[in-house]
Amino acid sequence: MNIGPDDREAFAAFLLRMRGKGIGSQPLVAAFEATPRRDFLPGISQPAAWSDGMAPIECGEAIEGVDLQATVISALELGNGNRVLEVGTGSGFTAAVMARLAGRVVTVERYKALAEQARQRYERLGLTNVVVRHADGGTGLPGEGPFDRIIVWAAFEGLPRPFVDQLSSGGIMISPIGPAEGEQVLAKLTKVGSRFERVDIATARLQPIAKGIAQVL
Repeated sequence: MNIGPDDREAFAAFLLRMRGKGIGSQPLVAAFEATPRRDFLPGISQPAAWSDGMAPIECGEAIEGVDLQATVISALELGNGNRVLEVGTGSGFTAAVMARLAGRVVTVERYKALAEQARQRYERLGLTNVVVRHADGGTGLPGEGPFDRIIVWAAFEGLPRPFVDQLSSGGIMISPIGPAEGEQVLAKLTKVGSRFERVDIATARLQPIAKGIAQVL
């Protein structure tokens, strides 16, 4: 357990919010509980780290509130043998949580500084089943699939069709779909044959998918 005494009330409030949404399987709760969120959010107090608001990180970026992260990870229906692709490593927190639920996580980040910081955090936690790639994840990782699960923390204007071939049969992808400015829908896309079956699970306001890697940071 990596929840400190000053943090237990905020973590308990997070769990209550999730249970109110019907989310709270024991493996999911244990994965969040075992992942020290403050280590991934330097400069932010531990209670604030468990709030539902976006949190600033390095490189001028921000990560999603923990409620949205938990909603997405729950919807991925992760299993022990699953191979997961994450586009948008950010601080590295969500990949660390998923690594405790899945077989292997490959996480892609366009900012070199963020990728390196996440890699160091995984090493300190002893997470050996997370691989960090400093790369352009706008079209996934075509040479490394298929993946059983894919999560993209950036929005597409339409269905992300380049990812279909990177999903295994019956695989699940979750991504925001909608305009760059304004509210988007978090779509759960299940691969059936050569197409997606879509179920919308939540709303979000995330940045549009970016192409290329950052040239400076």
